[in-house]
Amino acid sequence: MYSGGMSMNTSERLIEATRELLWERGYVGTSPKAVQQAAGAGQGSMYHHFAGKPDLALAAIRRTAEEMGAVAEAVLGGEGTAYSRIEAYLLRERDVLRGCPVGRLTMDPEVVAEPALRAPIDEVIGRLRIRLAEVVQQGLDRGELSGSLDADETAATVLATVQGGYVLARATGSRAPFDSAVRGLLALLAPRDAD
Repeated sequence: MYSGGMSMNTSERLIEATRELLWERGYVGTSPKAVQQAAGAGQGSMYHHFAGKPDLALAAIRRTAEEMGAVAEAVLGGEGTAYSRIEAYLLRERDVLRGCPVGRLTMDPEVVAEPALRAPIDEVIGRLRIRLAEVVQQGLDRGELSGSLDADETAATVLATVQGGYVLARATGSRAPFDSAVRGLLALLAPRDAD
């Protein structure tokens, strides 16, 4: 099969189609037939590249987790104060009403029950929490953030605000609860001007 040129090769199309379907439908709702149709690939082609649905799902979940980690690091590893980097992370462009593609996977019973599928999710969430805690600790060390903050607890709060904000937005069909949660957390983290 020809896979050169500017177009995505079959393996990439299958992974991307699976990522989208997992986000929209979850693991059970992501049938091999739906993946093949979305990717414009035949059954033989799918099984040439992947051993089966679990193998393809794992490749898709790994890609989604890697992308989430890279996007977060691009913001958190940037210039500026700890507060400005956390603010940039919280305010970055998101498709709030679709929910977090990684967060959605944590609510999928089949994904959570399968250690191999859950592992990339656990890893990226763990790395993100550690990275957020590092940024908070930098802010504490530099006197940019309130000395009463605990870096690990604050990192957990940032993650919980984002993930909970997605849930509230999806439940109401409006991004307003997400935006409100982010503004509330930023107000709590905002450096206090010395009197």
